[in-house]
Amino acid sequence: MQLTQVLAHKGTHVITIHPDATVFGLASVLSENQIGAVVVSDDRERVLGLATERDVAHALARSRNIHEVHVSMIMSAPVTMMTEHDSVNHAMEIMTTQRIRHLPIIDEDFQLCGIVSIGDLVKARLDQLESERAALVNYITHRG
Repeated sequence: MQLTQVLAHKGTHVITIHPDATVFGLASVLSENQIGAVVVSDDRERVLGLATERDVAHALARSRNIHEVHVSMIMSAPVTMMTEHDSVNHAMEIMTTQRIRHLPIIDEDFQLCGIVSIGDLVKARLDQLESERAALVNYITHRG
């Protein structure tokens, strides 16, 4: 199964934030959209970084004024990305090895075309396994 199939089911809409936005703005975007990470981009197509709830927590722990600190100061960069044609299994392996929970997906022109979480990939894999199980049960019960 390829990441294109996950995006086809999940959708390709990606929430982005400008690198000059404040950490307070980042926290607001995360809260309003009930998400754990946003892609940092100055044009909504090119990935500059990734900003997460954890980044907000670290900024707060450092006693920084989140109304003055810019997202570009706390984001993770460079970001591991995969193409829409990469496999779900490979993406899961990369995410597990690198201990990351979100993975921006780019097309062949390096333009942002989606984002997946480890939860999205686990769900896709479980759905695939269930479909395979149902096909096997059907094959066995109708064969003889």
